Amino acid sequence: MEQKLDADVVIIGGGIVGAATMYQLQKRSPDKRILLLEKESALADHQTGRNSGVIHSGIYYKPGSYKATNCVNGRRELVAFAREHGIKHDICGKLIVATDPEELPRLKKIHETGMANGIEDMREVDAAGIREIEPHCEGIAGLHVGCTGIIDFRGATEKMAELALGMQAGSRVHLGEAFLGIEQKEDHSIISTRKGIYRAARAVFCGGLQSDRLAKSDGVKVAERIVGFRGDYYDLTEQGKHKVKHLIYPVPDPRFPFLGVHFTRMTDGSIECGPNAVFTFKREGYGKTDFDLKDTMNALSYGGTWKLFLNNMAYGIDEYRRAFSKRLFLRTLQRLIPTLTMEDIQPGRSGVRAMLLGTDGNMVDDFRIERSGNHIHVLNAPSPAATAALAIGTRIADMTLEG
Repeated sequence: MEQKLDADVVIIGGGIVGAATMYQLQKRSPDKRILLLEKESALADHQTGRNSGVIHSGIYYKPGSYKATNCVNGRRELVAFAREHGIKHDICGKLIVATDPEELPRLKKIHETGMANGIEDMREVDAAGIREIEPHCEGIAGLHVGCTGIIDFRGATEKMAELALGMQAGSRVHLGEAFLGIEQKEDHSIISTRKGIYRAARAVFCGGLQSDRLAKSDGVKVAERIVGFRGDYYDLTEQGKHKVKHLIYPVPDPRFPFLGVHFTRMTDGSIECGPNAVFTFKREGYGKTDFDLKDTMNALSYGGTWKLFLNNMAYGIDEYRRAFSKRLFLRTLQRLIPTLTMEDIQPGRSGVRAMLLGTDGNMVDDFRIERSGNHIHVLNAPSPAATAALAIGTRIADMTLEG
């Protein structure tokens, strides 16, 4: 007897990648009924809503990589989307600033990578050029990337879901509905949640911080493991806000998988400084002392975690010291803006980044999307996934319709 389907496609995860997938798939197939399941009471409640809000240019990523092509294409599509639908954003540009002569070759390499990736509106600046753009910033050389911007990623996520729902009366977004399990049959899948059971022809997993666990629950073998890194921010106070006008980044150290502490002017006019990057004892824990036994044991029982710690011991210790010391955090910020004082900064929010960590202790750098029968899993979508979300959503829509 043929089973009646509750949806043609079920998407698990309501961050920006999940919402962009729903939007792109609904545009391509307005007749399909799509169900988006999100365990929190709002969309974009984890990585999407807690990142730095930057529209990345694509300047850092290996030419030809999935990250590079999707960031550049996704960024342009995201900006057009924001303009069309009134999402708060500003293409304000950013400065990448070298403060030490040993950083100059790395800055040049970044510029070359940007050219290889087709990044528009880049120009080299000297010390005077830096001060012309950011009067309180000091450096010996810089790279101005005019196409970088800021955006309200929560607003963009909500609008994508809203537009998708407007295309098909049978599509739904269910909030506060945690995924429990899935069973793949010959011609459909059965998805269990805390509130019900759904039958769908296809399923897409966009679980972010929980992506490896979701894959495992679906019988997908993933050698790597998600390890969370909390990023803490400081805000510039009213007396310090005038010292930053746009976005200011250091030259990243290639030995470490993060871009370094930077300054970001947000869409509401506030200025954030950060984030640092410290191992978190709870995947969805945003407090400095948050702890979850399952998450901790999952990370510390994995050999790749210990290799990461051993390979980056000094860096990790410095990050933890900064996490609990306002003075040390300030000292890092003063490398770019020497006149900052303790009174110029105050504690801000925190976020957690999901990093797919290999057994060798190295981060999986590129995006990873895999198929398992009629299911698609987004296994790795670190920054700049939010910028690239519409491009990623297009790819997932293609894969869904191909299957």
